[in-house]
Amino acid sequence: MPSDALKHTYPLEPWCIRETAFDTASHFLDETLFALGNGYIGLRGTHEEGYTGPQGTSLDGTYLNGFYESESIHYPENAYGLARTNQFMLNVPNAKGIALWLEDERFDPLHGTLDSYERVLDFRTGQLRRTLEWTSPQGRKVSISSRRLVSFAEKHLFAIEYDVTPLNFSGAIMLVSTINGVVKNLEAGDDPRVGSAVSGRSLVLADIEQSPHFSALAQRTVNSGFMLVTAAQTEVRGVAEVALARNGEYLEQSYRVAAIQNETVRLTKYGCYFTSRDYPDNELMARAKATLAIASASGFRALASEQERYLADFWRHADVEIAGDDALQQGMRFNQFHLLQSVGRDGKTNISAKGVTGEGYEGHYFWDTEIYIFPFFLYSKPDIARKLLEYRYAGLQLARERARQMSHAKGALYPWRTIAGVECSAYYPAGTAQYHINADIAYSIKLYIEATNDEEYLLNCGAEIVMETARIWMGLGHFDRQGRYCINEVTGPDEYTALVNNNYYTNAMAKMHLEFAASIAERLEREWPQHAQRIARAVALEEGEPALWRRAASCMHLPYDEALRIHPQDDSFLDKKVWDFANTPSDKYPLLLHYHPLVIYRHQVCKQADVVLALLLLSDQFSLDDKRRDFDYYEAVTTHDSSLSSCIFSIIASEVGYRDKAYAYFMETARLDLDNTHGNTHYGVHTAAMAGTWMGVAYGFAGMRVVDGDLRFAPVLPEQWTHYQFNVHLRDCLLQVRVEQGCTTYRLLQGAALAFSHQGQRVALTVNSPVKECQ
Repeated sequence: MPSDALKHTYPLEPWCIRETAFDTASHFLDETLFALGNGYIGLRGTHEEGYTGPQGTSLDGTYLNGFYESESIHYPENAYGLARTNQFMLNVPNAKGIALWLEDERFDPLHGTLDSYERVLDFRTGQLRRTLEWTSPQGRKVSISSRRLVSFAEKHLFAIEYDVTPLNFSGAIMLVSTINGVVKNLEAGDDPRVGSAVSGRSLVLADIEQSPHFSALAQRTVNSGFMLVTAAQTEVRGVAEVALARNGEYLEQSYRVAAIQNETVRLTKYGCYFTSRDYPDNELMARAKATLAIASASGFRALASEQERYLADFWRHADVEIAGDDALQQGMRFNQFHLLQSVGRDGKTNISAKGVTGEGYEGHYFWDTEIYIFPFFLYSKPDIARKLLEYRYAGLQLARERARQMSHAKGALYPWRTIAGVECSAYYPAGTAQYHINADIAYSIKLYIEATNDEEYLLNCGAEIVMETARIWMGLGHFDRQGRYCINEVTGPDEYTALVNNNYYTNAMAKMHLEFAASIAERLEREWPQHAQRIARAVALEEGEPALWRRAASCMHLPYDEALRIHPQDDSFLDKKVWDFANTPSDKYPLLLHYHPLVIYRHQVCKQADVVLALLLLSDQFSLDDKRRDFDYYEAVTTHDSSLSSCIFSIIASEVGYRDKAYAYFMETARLDLDNTHGNTHYGVHTAAMAGTWMGVAYGFAGMRVVDGDLRFAPVLPEQWTHYQFNVHLRDCLLQVRVEQGCTTYRLLQGAALAFSHQGQRVALTVNSPVKECQ
């Protein structure tokens, strides 16, 4: 196993990461960082030829977003309402394999001599390129070049172009294209962040097809019952002897070529994955063949051009430019690229905590999506943001069922962690008790409607979600003897504090949620009475419910400590003993791996931003002094053991004027994976922290807030930078924001007109006056 402290530093280039040496010590980490994906397929960055390095320094994973196996959760001590079924993302067959033989010698970079080596993940082309020269143990010298892409245009497809040139000999070269169906998931062991608790295989063979240039493997999951077809089509330029072989679920297509010195032999491989989560079982093989035929007819070059066009459009809208800190510029674009590679765009899938780069957290989706990741896509690629909200609508019925299991007569309760919509968290104090997820989803819908004016989504999906989820607060909370609306026995974002009364974040977000739900009900009646009747029937809305929501919101108990003049995290937080940070060894972090939960729960210690997160999301409800006092208090008791934490602290530090702290927290966020600061990136990237990097620029340094649809900026320029620049989509407009020393320039790149605030002053841009410079 690689050291948790391992870091790998690449040359600081703005549009790529570049590896210039093959190193087994960093190999596991490199596999994650050089992963390719398209929101559906994820290929870890292992080489086509495989890996023979030390045990524990590789995980040759291939993942499909939303494709999962299920299993029953067994509790030695049972209780009513506990989650009953786990779902976990599968490591599916590896179809990218290409073995190379020079006469009787197999290419292996760990044997013979690697004379030169370079590998580049290019954020503009979406390709993973590798070039090397290798001398075999018997003295044969060869040049190898490979190019790999996972298509953004066709979600089921990937392609590889593989060139071999003999440099000092002529002779037989054999290229072997493989599909390896003998795969299994990584076992998590004692670390729940790593992988699955399931051992053994989850896929059973259903069928195999092989022909001279085509191989396909059909398998079915044991418990969830899904069918998977993995297929590949291989072509070799020139005359080759073709042979087929099979060893169980390991398929080979071999091409033997009489190679001539200094003449290149090219193999092109197209691979695809189709599952019954998208299409009927009996269509999968035919669809795979058709997809491969189209790809082959187009050729790798056409696929590469299509990939570049897609990314050019993405970067035109989403690019964040930072001048003055090359490390942050590289980290920013690396993070944005991996977010695009990880996010589902079909309305049926979401984005998991590790994207499609690893098995950490079993491929589950969390509230990370709505609060951390959603804003990046909303203001950069709103069409993707809508698909994330469509995913939540697809899970509404299961959320209703979960609410009934939790003894709520009405409403819908979304799961804390899931793939297909059922609650998968077996540890309810830190899972099911996080009721704030309902408000998080409502918050994202509110942001989306205000940013897009997408009435069609509101009428067909959003209104129903918001009202059904708001009802949960009425079943969960109560009016106490003082007339305050209280919400008891919940867990907020901070996972080191569980099952508390009146968690500030939860109550504040519930208040927002109830007010939003009531306003939607009123707006429906006012503007779309026919739709109002339809939606009321769909949710069985009773007369007077919206008024009750408003009453509960107006009486919501929001804890405040008059002596300290801060917002307590919950009713009991300030009464607990502060964790002894001074005498806690550095190797005891993260605390969750070294202390029983009860030990942690009885102390004042935070894993991540909680009240501080509320300061951001509900920014207009706090004074600057409130924010400063809350920040100071909670910074002292927060370990940042969660990768979700640093970005939020950076944003609030920037707002309250702590420039150095803001920059330090931002630096940790921006390069969290590239520098492996949490010591577990080899198991997959941290998608929420990646999105937090964008938030750190837009919400932090640029002071961007959107309050009830009103866009506001309060930019500052970090002293380490000469300028920064980013774009914001809002109501059919595309606004460019460029911050330099003493000046912020706003440009209307798209749209007719946009009004917003700069440092409290109104700014109006139109097609006739699209540029405004502000001091």
